[in-house]
Amino acid sequence: MPNDDHRDERDLNGSPSGPDATRAAKDAGPFRSAEWFAREGKYGFIPRSWMKSQGFGPELFDGRPVIGICNTWSELTSCNRHLRELAEHVKRGILMAGGFPLEFPVMSLGEPLMRPTTMMFRNLVAMDVEETIRANPIDGVVLLAGCDKTTPALLMGAASCDIPSILVSGGPMLNGRFRGRELGSGTDVFRLDEEYRTGQMTREELGDAEAAMSRSAGSCMTMGTASTMAQLGEAMGIALPMNGSIPAADSRRAVLAERSGARIVELVKQGITISQILTRAAFENGVKANGAIGGSTNAVVHLLALAGRLGVEFSLEDWDTLGRNVPTLVDLKPSGRFLMEEFFDAGGLPVVMRRISEKLRLEAPVVEGGTIGQRIANAVSYDDEVIRTRDNPLTEEGGIMVLKGNLAPNGAIIKPSAATPRLMQHRGKAVVFKDADDFRTRIDDPDLDVDADSILVLQNVGPRGYPGMPEIGSMALPKKLLTQGVTDMVRISDARMSGTAYGTVLLHVAPESAIGGPLGLVRSGDMIRIDAAGRSLELEVSEAELATRRAAWVQPAAAHDRGYGKLFIDHVTQADKGADFDFLAGKSGTPPSKVSF
Repeated sequence: MPNDDHRDERDLNGSPSGPDATRAAKDAGPFRSAEWFAREGKYGFIPRSWMKSQGFGPELFDGRPVIGICNTWSELTSCNRHLRELAEHVKRGILMAGGFPLEFPVMSLGEPLMRPTTMMFRNLVAMDVEETIRANPIDGVVLLAGCDKTTPALLMGAASCDIPSILVSGGPMLNGRFRGRELGSGTDVFRLDEEYRTGQMTREELGDAEAAMSRSAGSCMTMGTASTMAQLGEAMGIALPMNGSIPAADSRRAVLAERSGARIVELVKQGITISQILTRAAFENGVKANGAIGGSTNAVVHLLALAGRLGVEFSLEDWDTLGRNVPTLVDLKPSGRFLMEEFFDAGGLPVVMRRISEKLRLEAPVVEGGTIGQRIANAVSYDDEVIRTRDNPLTEEGGIMVLKGNLAPNGAIIKPSAATPRLMQHRGKAVVFKDADDFRTRIDDPDLDVDADSILVLQNVGPRGYPGMPEIGSMALPKKLLTQGVTDMVRISDARMSGTAYGTVLLHVAPESAIGGPLGLVRSGDMIRIDAAGRSLELEVSEAELATRRAAWVQPAAAHDRGYGKLFIDHVTQADKGADFDFLAGKSGTPPSKVSF
């Protein structure tokens, strides 16, 4: 039964009601857009005239703030296919509040289709967002995101410009259902694949499950990266309450979009920019919320990159330090049992944050006005199975762990809520795969020298090596071990893993193999020792032998010698720095540009 005592004066979307609903607005004008639309002569005539060709009346050019709606809609990104419709609700809110909405597209990133990995293009989208905002008469922006990398990419781009911003997520899809079994996107793909590979499921049954798992608009309804980043946008105050959990198909998602449109107008009038919301306190809250929800490991590189764009002091070590002693309270796949519909019905993130409130920076600001402490003060739990109480956590230690040692001098990470406890202290023999193709070729070879205590090691799949650091760190287990009933093994790589994945997987090893990191020197048969509690990851090979191997090491050929691929390889930072481009650190604002005519 719910055990929270107080009910909140909030509506079903979690927006505050009553006298504290909004701050008293001050006129921050003249707005940036006045440089385009308020000028005399040809410099005002041309932008106004060409915009009027779309049917915009003169009242829209009367000095009201211009709000960009940054839309990642695409039929190539199925998770975001409903964002065109959602944008109309945002527009209505903007118009109601006296703003001038202008929707614009940016490159969209869809996990199921893009190759080699969407992570390779996150920085490109961030550049697209940044330069589109800077080059156009935009005073504030609503960021319409959904699938995994669209959220961090849009936030990074807006952060570089440091204008008033608000995040609106597309929301999770409806729960998957298949023959009396609930399916969670991504998470159950791995389980279904294992059943198919071991003959427990036919090809026809697998095909039926495909349609049953993904049955509505929206992103993964597990606590994958899309849901995690939407939750963290809410936890860090850059999105309205319940942004992370309202299902995409629920009408209350449209209401939240409308309210976000109205609120961005007020943020522009008040002159409240993204850097005033995404403070150090916000990042601390993001790390702690991530542990409490059992969030994706991908959040690590995204928040590191976002902090770098804002100039906020925030490091990989902060993930470990701040995340310690944070219990996982949300019983949601991949770590637990339930899905996002149940999480929303149970009360969503405000309940989670209230239950760990003594660990939070409650003074952190939020986009609706006031503080995160005020937002969560009266949150109510409606299901203590889905959002567990502090005395009944899913996992005592939910925060991301950062391990270091001679195998990962700059760090590697592990998600304890998704790992097998007995493998968190482990010593095993390395079975090494030199790259992803080698892994796919040999993993199901019946003659592969591997047992349940072995440690699978995958090399050359980091930011530069693959390139793009793909989500293949949660390596499929060898078929011959699956048939023996083995369900988890220790796996180590410089790759990422899907937020929907699970297992005892060490990721983001830095420095990566492809630039000479120690991971690239591991050979099959080497012994590796993992001590998660001691935050240690050690290769039991002498320094002399490692020096010999290092002298003989040959750097793999780069995958690209031109275009964006070469730009990425030449300038991407390592995972412990967020895998952003080295030339994009720090915000640059929106300085006045020269006119184009």
